[in-house]
Amino acid sequence: MSTPEERLQELGIELADFTPFHPAVAAGVITAGYLLFVSGSTPSSPDLRGRVGDTLTVEQGYQAARECAIGQLAAAKSVLGDLSRIRRIVKLLGMVNAAPGFGDTPAVVHGASEFYYEVFGEKGVHARSAVGLQALPNDVAVEVETIFEIE
Repeated sequence: MSTPEERLQELGIELADFTPFHPAVAAGVITAGYLLFVSGSTPSSPDLRGRVGDTLTVEQGYQAARECAIGQLAAAKSVLGDLSRIRRIVKLLGMVNAAPGFGDTPAVVHGASEFYYEVFGEKGVHARSAVGLQALPNDVAVEVETIFEIE
């Protein structure tokens, strides 16, 4: 199997530079033993703002979750240097800016889960929570956090 970086290249994805936020009060990425915790990433596209099930479709939410996972890998790479150091994806938390009554959050968060599987294969299979929230910062559609097991 190809390396994660090779898979990203095959998929036509280039990771952006990761810029940590408020380093004095919260870390964007932190390690604890063999775990790497990445704080929430949001989609980079300004078109992916709003509530899924209201102003955005499930498909747009799916794309937003995918963009979030790409941001998660950029953050991980900023610490690890090489994504091949990731042994597996352990846990993903997907938070969806959901319209009242919207219950298809798993279909939205599949955008992140399926992306991880595309890049890491079986190592990308993970435990997951997909929750709907009343609002997210800056009205983004989705926010994703990931816990990685690393070498």
